Amino acid sequence: MSEEELEALRKRRMLELQQRMVEEQKQAQARQQLEGQKQALLRRILTPEARSRLTNLKMVKPEFTNQLELQLIQLAQQGRIAVPITDEQLKELLVKLQSGRRDYKIRRV
Repeated sequence: MSEEELEALRKRRMLELQQRMVEEQKQAQARQQLEGQKQALLRRILTPEARSRLTNLKMVKPEFTNQLELQLIQLAQQGRIAVPITDEQLKELLVKLQSGRRDYKIRRV
């Protein structure tokens, strides 16, 4: 390959990398904006104590908590739950959700 071809390849590669970086930044901004909207909705739906409990739970079970947050937002928007949800109501809801699950323990003999 000649120097000119190598330089053209380098420039093309740099442009691709810059475009990829711009796209990733746009996606990150979109995720931040959605997260901000979700948190604003949760502030209206939950009492401060309930939000604190949800934040603590998010540290332990992030996937479960994300699904729960989305479900709470949907239920509140549909008017199917009373707003604001107190810490006690959230505890009851979590207990109901956990009662449907079973823990399996495997013992070796």
